[in-house]
Amino acid sequence: PRAPAERFEMCVGAILTQNTAWTNVEQALHRLSELNGLSPDGLDLLSDDDLRQAIRPAGYFNAKTRKLREFASHRRAWGDAIPSRDQLLAVWGIGPETADSIRLYAYAQLELVVDAYTSRILGHLGLAEPKASYDRLKATCVAALPADLVTYQEFHALLVEHAKRTYRRSPYRDALFE
Repeated sequence: PRAPAERFEMCVGAILTQNTAWTNVEQALHRLSELNGLSPDGLDLLSDDDLRQAIRPAGYFNAKTRKLREFASHRRAWGDAIPSRDQLLAVWGIGPETADSIRLYAYAQLELVVDAYTSRILGHLGLAEPKASYDRLKATCVAALPADLVTYQEFHALLVEHAKRTYRRSPYRDALFE
């Protein structure tokens, strides 16, 4: 990010992308931008109803409204400091994947992100157990990669793109991962 506003938008995007497609998150971010809701203060000025309607395309809008409010409150308390992974995990609604995504992309911290795509690919290749935990998947990838910010960002991005192209939802996909 080139500015604090972009950093906050990336954090909001990481929260909104939980259990939804990025195209839906883009719609929600656009709506938030139109309402000047892409800052902690701007978010606070929105009523819960307005916030829910703005983020509706991202799904789970009731829970995500609370998650965004919780995050904005913590973000304000942290000031300009880079939040630790533990600080992020202490925010209601932020789990390991979202915390790592926020640290890797919004704050350029060396934190590898793994997700459902990573699990599918590594499972299909026999490099991870089918039900491996987030921490186990992350440890497997960290052990195999050089500890480098650009490498971590590119690795995650390439896995997402590969999985979207190769592991589409279809009857055969379920058979591949059973």
